[in-house]
Amino acid sequence: MAEVAPVADKVTSYFYALLFVRHPDLRPLFPAAMDTQRDRLLRALLTAAEHIDNTDVLVAYLQNLGRGHRKYGTRAEHYPAVGECLIGALSKYAAGVWNEEMEAAWVRTYTTISQIMIDAAAADELRAPAWWYAEVVTHDLRTPDVAVVTVRPDQPYPFLAGQYTSLETPWWPRIWRHYSFASAPRSDGLLSFHVKAVPAGWVSNALVHRARPGDIIRLGPPAGSMIVDHTTDSGLLCLGGGTGIAPIKALVEDVAEHGERRPVEVFYGARTDHDLYDIDTMLRLQQSHPWLSVRAIIDEQAHQQLPDAIRAYGPWNEYDAYLSGPPGMIRSGVDALRDIGIPSDRIRHDSVEELVAAGP
Repeated sequence: MAEVAPVADKVTSYFYALLFVRHPDLRPLFPAAMDTQRDRLLRALLTAAEHIDNTDVLVAYLQNLGRGHRKYGTRAEHYPAVGECLIGALSKYAAGVWNEEMEAAWVRTYTTISQIMIDAAAADELRAPAWWYAEVVTHDLRTPDVAVVTVRPDQPYPFLAGQYTSLETPWWPRIWRHYSFASAPRSDGLLSFHVKAVPAGWVSNALVHRARPGDIIRLGPPAGSMIVDHTTDSGLLCLGGGTGIAPIKALVEDVAEHGERRPVEVFYGARTDHDLYDIDTMLRLQQSHPWLSVRAIIDEQAHQQLPDAIRAYGPWNEYDAYLSGPPGMIRSGVDALRDIGIPSDRIRHDSVEELVAAGP
C-alpha cells in the first residue's frame, strides 16, 4: 500500500486501461466521461484490502457495495476480470516489493472481497430491484443553489429514516451520487432530497438547475446505518451542517412517529443566515414537540464552528450522537464528541467518503 499510494493516479489509469483493453465488453458499465468516476473502484478495493482484519466493519461495507453495484449492471462473472486487472496494475507499480507471496495474498484478499459482494448482490436480487425509476413531482428552489426535490418511485421503496440512496439523472447516464432522505418514510410513498449544486457537480447541478416535475430519475438501493435505536431511551444529539440537515430532520420525524419523548437536541450549522434554508421547517417541528430543541449555529455570527458550539452546551454523556454534513465537519465533529466523553460506539454518521475510515 505504501508503495502504490504516491502513484495512485498512475495505478488507476493503468488498471482501467488494462480492464478496457482486455475486457472491452465491460466498458459500457462505466460512464462515458471517466474523470469523476475513475478512482472510485480502485479506491474501494484498496480500502477493503486495508481493512481486511476488521471483519464486522468490512463485511457490512462490502455487502453494501455489492448491493449497490447491481444498479450498474454488474454480474458475478465480471469480478474475475476486475481482480486480474487490479493485480496486473499493482504488480506493475509495486514491482520493487512484488513477489509470489504478495501476489498470492492479493488473490486471497480479492477472492474474499468479491465473494462477499457477489453473495450480497445475489441475496438482494431475491427481494429488491436493481434500481427504481422515480418521477419528480415537486422542485422547490430554496436558495440559488439549494433545491428540495420530491419524487414518486414507480414501486414501493423501503428505507429507514437517516439512510441515504444513490441517484442518477437522465442528463448524465451511469453517473450516480449519494443523497440522504429528507424525511421519515411517508404514507404517500414520496421521497424528498435536499440537493446543493456544487462547482463541476454534474448530478447536483442537473438536479438543482435542470430537473422539473415530470422528469424521471433512477434510484439505487437504500444504504447507511445512521438510524435511531428505538430499543433505548437515550437522548439524541444531532449535528447537521448545510444540506446535512436533511437526514437529521428525518430522524426527528422518526422519533415523533414512534411516540417517544426522548430529548432531541439539534445543532443546525451554516456559514451564513442564507444557508439556513430549512430553519423554518425545523422550528415548526420544535413548536410541535416539546422534547425537541433546535439551535442554529452561524459561523459568521458566532465566530465558532459547529463542533465548538456543542462544547458550550451539555453534558452529553446520556446522548447518542448523529452527524451529517461535509466530510470536514464530520471529522471535527467526531473529534469534539470524543473529547467531551461520548464513546465511539454512540457516535453515528454516514459521511459517504468515510464509511470505512478512508472511505469507499
